[in-house]
Amino acid sequence: MKDTYELFTIRTQHNSFINYSYLGIDKVSRNAFVVDPSWDVSELLNLLNQHGASLEAILLTHSHSDHTNMVETLEKLYAPSVYMSKKEAEFYQYHCERLVTFEDNEQIWIGDTPITALITPGHTQGSVCYWSGNSLFSGDTIFIEGCGICDSVGGSAEEMYYSIRRMIALIPSHTKVYPGHSFGEAPGKDMSYLYQWNIYFQLDDINQFVNFRNRKNKAIFQFK
Repeated sequence: MKDTYELFTIRTQHNSFINYSYLGIDKVSRNAFVVDPSWDVSELLNLLNQHGASLEAILLTHSHSDHTNMVETLEKLYAPSVYMSKKEAEFYQYHCERLVTFEDNEQIWIGDTPITALITPGHTQGSVCYWSGNSLFSGDTIFIEGCGICDSVGGSAEEMYYSIRRMIALIPSHTKVYPGHSFGEAPGKDMSYLYQWNIYFQLDDINQFVNFRNRKNKAIFQFK
């Protein structure tokens, strides 16, 4: 599938937290979307200006503050629509001025670019992966090296198991995965790479998956 948009990876940091946001610019309309704007929007603003683009949408994978803290700033600058799953917004009482909620498998259009919103609970109640063209923006559901924690409020290792099995069944192996964090591997690896190196893709028994994800004395993540 040919991508209808240009994609830019933006790495931001605040203290020990390092996040990845993603800017997509529709090739025809020059309308743009950003996934999980965090910590610092200076690079995002520069890219929009350099490429003559207008920010039309913010796509939030979930409601945790390290993925949403630049929403208000961008609302004031561009008045974009802000997308979050209805389940996530209601469970965590997330509000912002231009919030638009959706159900599973709905499509969002940015110019000629279709984006499918797939609700993938596990890290939070209503976490979302956004699938567009050859890219999957996976937030804290799927990392290149693993998957998101499941022991915060609303999290569930059982739900994470089913979310990952769904992505394995649905997303083509050549699709590139762009998560919210890196722990050593650069964003943009193919799904086929995760089949080989991501242990959570290899645990096809739910009890083994849940026991491993919920194990005690897990190593503390080191953001890269």
